[in-house]
Amino acid sequence: QVQLVESGGGLVQPGGSLRLSCVASGFTLEAYTVGWFRQVPGKEREGFSCVQRSDSDTYYADSVKGRFTISRDNAKNTVYLQMNSLKPQDTAVYYCAADRIVRCGARFGTNARIYEYWGQGTQVTVSS
Repeated sequence: QVQLVESGGGLVQPGGSLRLSCVASGFTLEAYTVGWFRQVPGKEREGFSCVQRSDSDTYYADSVKGRFTISRDNAKNTVYLQMNSLKPQDTAVYYCAADRIVRCGARFGTNARIYEYWGQGTQVTVSS
């Protein structure tokens, strides 16, 4: 059964850190481009980071650049999102997604319509 499962969300104070995990089962995540998305009620799902299959090139939107880091652990079939210096505006449900074809980057890697597999989401709340 093909599945992506996110974990690691929670409540954190502004300036704090969280690490989200995206674990794949039923397929080899290394062969897929993985994107991270987030969504708040009433808004479209926003893609803000991705890591390319095969060469692990990465992309970050300006809103998270310098604060978030995406990485792979192929032995664990997992992609991580390290989030530092969190801000209240980072509050959202965070999703990971995987696709074998999409090229990681600003144009396609952040397009939610392209990705084939999705996790169920994990809530991140940044509040004092």
